[in-house]
Amino acid sequence: MKKARYIRQSTAQQSNLRQLAKAHPDEILFIDTISGSIPFAERPAGKKLTEAIEAGEVNYVSFHAIDRAGRSTINVLQTLKFFFDMGVIVKIDNLGLESMINGKANPVFNLITTILSELSSLEKSSLLERQKEGIAQGRLRGVYKGRLAGTNDSPEETLAKHNRVVKVIKSNTTMSLRDMAKLASDKSKGYNVSPNTVKKVKDLMLNLSII
Repeated sequence: MKKARYIRQSTAQQSNLRQLAKAHPDEILFIDTISGSIPFAERPAGKKLTEAIEAGEVNYVSFHAIDRAGRSTINVLQTLKFFFDMGVIVKIDNLGLESMINGKANPVFNLITTILSELSSLEKSSLLERQKEGIAQGRLRGVYKGRLAGTNDSPEETLAKHNRVVKVIKSNTTMSLRDMAKLASDKSKGYNVSPNTVKKVKDLMLNLSII
């Protein structure tokens, strides 16, 4: 097997990447630091992985989770179809499933990945819709502040980038900022959150009446 691992994260975490490289010494790492909304084939590392597959240099690709392959259901399924057509086995770590068994398509893999991709896409669309409604209400009340201090991101981009923080805040409103940061962090995906980031996101959500 000529193995590769694809990683996508929104922000660079060099120390985590070095640890990951040591944990998977037999895999070629393809790492993108880019928004998940960018189609797989248009991402720098995604393009390199595609070229490596076409050159016969890779025939087994691992993802931590299906949402690393794309944010929309269509894009995820297109990417998985490309891998299958090229005879590449795809493994989704958090599902413990491979796309092919004995050279044939794994029907369980196809079913579960399609369902999870659709759920992820719907969740993203729902979050964006709630954010737009919150921003509209904020403008009416005169509390909409535009971009946060210290960032070039719009409120929509900030909340989308820190989707895990948004979820933690909504479900644990009385928890301390430090504990929220620990709960929202996901080291396996190179996503580390500081209490200051949690505070910024929480303040933004309060201003937009999202919480």
